[in-house]
Amino acid sequence: MADVPRYAIYYAPAPEMALAAFGADLLGYDAWTGSERPFPSEVVDALPDWAELTADARKYGFHATLKAPFPLNDASTEAELCAACAAFAAAWKTVPIIRPVVDAISGFIAVIPGEGSPDLQQLAAACVETFEPFRAPMSADDRARRKPDLLTPRQRDHLDRWGYPYVMDDFRFHMTLTCRLSDERRRPILAMLQDRFAALGLAKLVIDRIALFRQPSPASRFSIVESWPIAGS
Repeated sequence: MADVPRYAIYYAPAPEMALAAFGADLLGYDAWTGSERPFPSEVVDALPDWAELTADARKYGFHATLKAPFPLNDASTEAELCAACAAFAAAWKTVPIIRPVVDAISGFIAVIPGEGSPDLQQLAAACVETFEPFRAPMSADDRARRKPDLLTPRQRDHLDRWGYPYVMDDFRFHMTLTCRLSDERRRPILAMLQDRFAALGLAKLVIDRIALFRQPSPASRFSIVESWPIAGS
């Protein structure tokens, strides 16, 4: 059976932004170009296993999830999904603005909002709902991989309704930089990444676009098909 591609609606900083280079350099992969990048030498010198620590995040590219990866249903095409993305971005008027920080989230290190943002929650919920008609039904194997027994009842409801448990009230904006780390391992790595992030001088981050990512096969990395600025930006 041929590999079935998966698609996702993500936020990815524009390629000319310092934040985009920050993420791509640390992950060793640029989803805008689909090409590998060398890790910062000082990071590898301090952490020889950095490639291993970022392996999972590298597969997806530097991003924040708005609509989690999904295969298209039989009635939909990539061109139709692109058209829907363009229409959504053109119609959305409220542009979330956050204060980005590097911190731990569920054991991972990521760029996250310093405070909650209702505008960001609304944007993510709208993406989940708007692009749901394109998603193929979730298979029993895919559901089992989400380990539903470990989810809360509300998260299991989200999984069955939307194909992903961490949506709506359970959504947490994050741009992942590492795998899950033990507390002992995480503390010095977090301090290092916070120092590197502080050097960007990024006091606010405007979530000004959505991007369509595609993964051609399970063994492939995600890359950006196209992105669209939000009209309100």
